[in-house]
This record gives sequence, C-alpha cells and structure tokens, in this order.
Amino acid sequence: MKKKLHKKVIKDKLLFFVPRVLVIIYIIFLSLYALDVFSEGYGFFETILALFIHLIPSIVLALLLWYAWNHEKIGGFAFLVIGLVFTIYFDLYKNFAAFLMIGVPVFIAGILFLLNYELKNG
Repeated sequence: MKKKLHKKVIKDKLLFFVPRVLVIIYIIFLSLYALDVFSEGYGFFETILALFIHLIPSIVLALLLWYAWNHEKIGGFAFLVIGLVFTIYFDLYKNFAAFLMIGVPVFIAGILFLLNYELKNG
C-alpha cells in the first residue's frame, strides 16, 4: 500500500513538473534564434529593437507559462492554441523537421498541462 502511494506521489510530481520544465527549455531554445540580430550590423538601438521583436514569441510563451503554472486547464488549452498559431503563422506544416522542433513541444506541453489538470480534478 505504501509503495503504491509513493509511486502515485512521484507520478503526480513528475506530471506537474514535466510540462513546466519542457516549456522553460523550449523558451530558451526558441530565444537562441533571436541572437542572430547581433550579426546583422545594426546600430545599438536597431539591434535592441530587432532583439525585442525576435523575442516576442518567447515573451508570450513565458507569460503563458506564468499563467498556466496555477491554471492548468486554461493554460493547457492556450498552449494548444499557441501551437496551432505557430504551425500556421510560421508555415510549419510545410516542413516536418521544423514542425517537430517548433510546433510539437508546444502541443505536448498543452496536452501535459491538461492531463495534469484532469488527474488532479477529474
């Protein structure tokens, strides 16, 4: 009985932290693409502006993660919608490798947030 309870606690903690850590790693990965603005030869203010523009998806995802941390149901659906928006806006459906790197992690995070919500409240 104690072993089953211990496994359930580990599973619950794992399901709680995996989507959050996945999104944090994904945000870092996505933010690395913004660093290419430093090689464009812009002036200081143009570089700052270009960096900010390139970081908008990462900022949106960070804000969404902040909200989803305590509101898994809404956050899970929001990550699924963001995954769909990324897929359409960045034309990820045209390149399977790009879809795997950019779209799939967001969909997985959304599903895991919803699964965590259902197991806690279901």
